[in-house]
Amino acid sequence: MSKSDQSVLRQFSVMIGGLAVLTVILIFTALAIYEHEPHETNPDQPAKVTERIAPAGAVYAGNTGRAAMQAAADAAAKAAASQVAYGGTTDGKEIFDHLCTSCHTSGVAGAPKVGDKAMWSPRIAEGIDTLVKHAIEGYHGPDGNFMPPKGGNPALTDEQVKNAVHWIVDQAK
Repeated sequence: MSKSDQSVLRQFSVMIGGLAVLTVILIFTALAIYEHEPHETNPDQPAKVTERIAPAGAVYAGNTGRAAMQAAADAAAKAAASQVAYGGTTDGKEIFDHLCTSCHTSGVAGAPKVGDKAMWSPRIAEGIDTLVKHAIEGYHGPDGNFMPPKGGNPALTDEQVKNAVHWIVDQAK
């Protein structure tokens, strides 16, 4: 081996050794920094991340796939039903008792009281469709009265609101 080859080999060995030492220093520095970082305090965070990065759909094939697809559809329907107000009931009286009674029994914000024919007759004259529309979309009356959309409960379905309006109107006839 010539002197120039030995020199190159020595310089290369020193460079590799220096890079190895630098690598070890960087690893220990990263570990020290990691130890001083605050750790996640929200126990639900891993579940949220998993949900966020989950695939948007799935592929189902054959009879096993149909069964899995039906199970997934049932689970989705159950989850959707749990998001509907009052267990998804469409009984107008029950919805009134849970939500509407607070304003329509005391007349808060100009709300017509249940059973008050004098207050309800001009509103009924406008038509049931108009009343349902006002109940779903909300209403600001000319005399300052105010009806929030869906009575202030956005979890209500349009059908639930419609049934509650029909029940209230029936009480004023």
